[in-house]
Amino acid sequence: MDQRRDLRKFDDLTVGERRQSAKRTVSETELLEFARQYDPQWFHADPELARESHFGGLIASGVHVLAIWRQLDHTINGDVDFVCGIGFDDFRLVTALRAGDTVYVTSEIVSLTLSSSGKQRGTAITHYEMRNQNNEIIVRFDSINLVYRRTV
Repeated sequence: MDQRRDLRKFDDLTVGERRQSAKRTVSETELLEFARQYDPQWFHADPELARESHFGGLIASGVHVLAIWRQLDHTINGDVDFVCGIGFDDFRLVTALRAGDTVYVTSEIVSLTLSSSGKQRGTAITHYEMRNQNNEIIVRFDSINLVYRRTV
């Protein structure tokens, strides 16, 4: 059985389409476990030393922020038949993600372009933001993705 058959194709997407994920709270334990395994910089992995940092406390690694974004994005855009992601534009980590923050992701399709190669795909550019409980932007960027078209 072809599981991709039920996914939304490039032809089903529209510029201006907006979606928002559910909210997710990030714990200190999660920050520490991720940092210690993947990005053990002292202000990510050591709460006591982090208090002496520019940030005044423990913050999430940028890589962790992206992992959380991806998890939340999958809940709102996991129904799209992506070929693959090919890049990010205007990527900015705006506000530090801290233990206890509750975050959500928004997406808006800003551009759709058919492939000029003749292949059955198109390029979708989606603007993403992750915000915290105070409506502060944690991260924002444009994601560039190839999406399968309907076969004719």
